[in-house]
Amino acid sequence: MADMVVALVLGVAFGFSLNKAGLTKYHKIVNVFRFTDMAVLQFMMTALVVSMSGLYILRGLGLVVFPPAPALYIAGNLAGGLIFGIGMALTGY
Repeated sequence: MADMVVALVLGVAFGFSLNKAGLTKYHKIVNVFRFTDMAVLQFMMTALVVSMSGLYILRGLGLVVFPPAPALYIAGNLAGGLIFGIGMALTGY
């Protein structure tokens, strides 16, 4: 239960920071697909690098164990990401 509370708090904090940075506004999202404003991509890439670095540091300290991911799970994520990306691009267009 504590894991779920921590995940919820971190998710709300991340969403709050997205909103405070103005990255939830329509024109910001559309301009990413027009390649005129990369603020959303920069924010997301920074968040990914920070979280990835933190997870690997925690794994190195022995506090986190990464479970193995089956090949089908990876293929499903790739297919879902592709469908989501195409949908976002078409909606923005």
